[in-house]
Amino acid sequence: MESRHRTLDFRLASVSANDSLGPYLELLKIKGTFLIVGAPDKPMDLPSFSLIFDKRTVKGSMIGSIKETQEMIDICGKYNIMCEIEIVAPNKINEAYERIEKNDIKYRFVIDVAG
Repeated sequence: MESRHRTLDFRLASVSANDSLGPYLELLKIKGTFLIVGAPDKPMDLPSFSLIFDKRTVKGSMIGSIKETQEMIDICGKYNIMCEIEIVAPNKINEAYERIEKNDIKYRFVIDVAG
């Protein structure tokens, strides 16, 4: 992670694990944003100096209830709205990351952990 220090504008955390945000905040550029959609069961460690001196922002967002998620899926079905993905085998994760760095992607990567 040290080689990626201050390289990201935005980071999305979807894991509900209780972890220190400090190392992840250090990946953000000045004025970078960290968005949390996972909900850990205990308070998260949030180092204030990383926010204050580097003008970083930490935000949270609800993903919605099962009912709201179903409504969204129904609308997508009604209007034939589909997501485009590229499936990546676990042994190709490093190549996928290199492609992200080169901006050589069209669709969201999904890691095929079952295959």
